[in-house]
Amino acid sequence: MMKRRRKATSKKAVKKTVWSKEGWTVVSGELQRGRGRPAKAVPLFSVVAEKLPFGCLDGVKEELKTLGIKPFGVYAAHDSMGTPRYLGRGAIFTRLKSHLKTHPRELVYFSFFVVKEKTHEREIETLSIRAAGDTLQFNSRKKRTGIAPGSVLDYEAGTMFFERQQKRGRKEAVKNLG
Repeated sequence: MMKRRRKATSKKAVKKTVWSKEGWTVVSGELQRGRGRPAKAVPLFSVVAEKLPFGCLDGVKEELKTLGIKPFGVYAAHDSMGTPRYLGRGAIFTRLKSHLKTHPRELVYFSFFVVKEKTHEREIETLSIRAAGDTLQFNSRKKRTGIAPGSVLDYEAGTMFFERQQKRGRKEAVKNLG
């Protein structure tokens, strides 16, 4: 019997320290392909950052500017427990600063994802909002709690879908079988 080789995960190549304070250090770098991973795989994101402390916001913004990366994509602002409270897309740092200014005691961390193909931003935002559900503080149009489905129209044209539908109109009375 042939032994199966496991695919190696990506490796981190740290390039520099962007910010350091109060026991936190934020570094930047690039992920390198692991053994067995397809070389031609196209990544969905050009930059990812998860649950960074808000104190490093300006340092991270400056680093992206230095690298010539436009800071547009999907972002999340998290509370002290790491629960996402605000989620959206657009000018990442402008929106995050706005949320932090409005809720300075509530928000502690932020995450963002710079999407390579801008056409996917809206779908990633919609998926993230639906996954976070009732933990979010806004956007009742896309947010869903309970078992109510979202509108498939929130996704891009050309996407195949399955949709739960309920028969409309008057419900038939239950007949007494007694």
